[in-house]
Amino acid sequence: MNIDEAKNEVKNAVRAYLLKDEAGQYEIPVEKQRPILLMGPPGIGKTAVMEQIAHELGIGLVSYTITHHTRQSAIGLPKISEKSYGGKEYSVTEYTMSEIIGAVYEQIEKSKVKEGILFLDEINCVSETLAPTMLQFLQYKTFGSHKLPEGYIIVTAGNPPQYNKSVRDFDIVTLDRVRQINIEEDFDAWKEYAYKAGVHGSILSYLEIKKDNFYSIKTDVNGRSFVTARGWEDLSRIIKVNEKLGIEVNENLTSQYLQNIEIARDFADYYELYRRYNELYKIPDILEGRFPENKEALRNGSFDEKLSILGLLTDKLMDEFRDYAKDQAVQKILFEIIKEKASESDAADFGAVAGDMESALDAEAEAGMISRDDEKVKRLAIGLIRELSELLEREASGGSSAIDYAKKWFTEREDARQARIKATDAHLTHSFEFVEETFGDPESLTGSQEMVIFITELSNAYYSLKFVKDTGNEAYYNYNKLLLLNDRKQELRNLVYELT
Repeated sequence: MNIDEAKNEVKNAVRAYLLKDEAGQYEIPVEKQRPILLMGPPGIGKTAVMEQIAHELGIGLVSYTITHHTRQSAIGLPKISEKSYGGKEYSVTEYTMSEIIGAVYEQIEKSKVKEGILFLDEINCVSETLAPTMLQFLQYKTFGSHKLPEGYIIVTAGNPPQYNKSVRDFDIVTLDRVRQINIEEDFDAWKEYAYKAGVHGSILSYLEIKKDNFYSIKTDVNGRSFVTARGWEDLSRIIKVNEKLGIEVNENLTSQYLQNIEIARDFADYYELYRRYNELYKIPDILEGRFPENKEALRNGSFDEKLSILGLLTDKLMDEFRDYAKDQAVQKILFEIIKEKASESDAADFGAVAGDMESALDAEAEAGMISRDDEKVKRLAIGLIRELSELLEREASGGSSAIDYAKKWFTEREDARQARIKATDAHLTHSFEFVEETFGDPESLTGSQEMVIFITELSNAYYSLKFVKDTGNEAYYNYNKLLLLNDRKQELRNLVYELT
């Protein structure tokens, strides 16, 4: 299965393990909760998936790469204790608490959440001295004499032997005590995540054209070369930062993340072409409804060029859709705060509210109980509350007048947000008009294959669907309807063909 399907399997397993009966006991006893073993190639997002699941379920997460541990750090250090047996005193060996078990208790203390996931990566690459200890842990959920706290689910991950020389095969006895999920690399599944994560448009467009370059591990006379999903995502981040700083993106940079020189060089060349297309066809002008005069050249261009233009349009729109979701989330927080303060006597003390919010957010972030995106939204809201507090000190005297001022301030922000929504809606409509005018095919029900590609990309991305669902867009609905009708028409054709 792909990484998205694996995520759903793990999430459902965790939910099932944490379900309690009317007596407050787990429906599946702890000793019968099989650890989950994710087996798949490196760099496809197994660790990221664990973070997503933990945040979505509101539970803790403790992650370890087990190859970084020795037997001593895993089970604890030996110490001598005095014990009395049968009336005689003996010196016996005990162990301090395992670093891993201790980290789980530390996470519980920090987060105040008693349930979570213990994620152990590279589980099948442990050293020879640690292997028996790990097998014991998978079977009995204990490191030495220390048991994993109830409520924490064990999820492990490993790589198949072809990706790692240090792999040790589990025996049947061990495999019979785990839930094994085999994962394969899948660009289409990763692309859905990539849109939500804001992966750079040049990478998505390039991989749409050359899907075989999404994931590659090869060994030849020059050694091993590889490209992984992790490499593409990390490359995306540095590209965005370099663009802000005006630093060149070239083969020297791409080869640091894509450790296959042919793919690194090929993408660097494509990135330069991608930027050239952006300047040549003036994508911001297209969004505003000012279409280039050289549409005929684009219509007759190569399919790769057309995909690049569609990728540029989609990338710019996705930025606006993500900004819409961020602005909406911030406004919701501001609305609730102003609403709450309006019902209190100490209405003007917004500075104290910001301080309390920041303390709570710092604690959440320290415990790893909040995603990066949610943390960003809350920090933006805290900054705005502080800004409001400073404005009130200068403009309002407190009490009801402060609340009136705060409401006015909020309304002005909301009016500006609605204006941005209207502009994004227009940009989306103009994009549909451009694709139709440039690539339109009167003999096709949906207009053109380019239109099908464009609307399919929008329909598969989280933030574009959220924007359309929340605000509506007539052009999207119309073309999506045609696409669905065309799919139905093709199904009927296939049915008639089968019957005849």
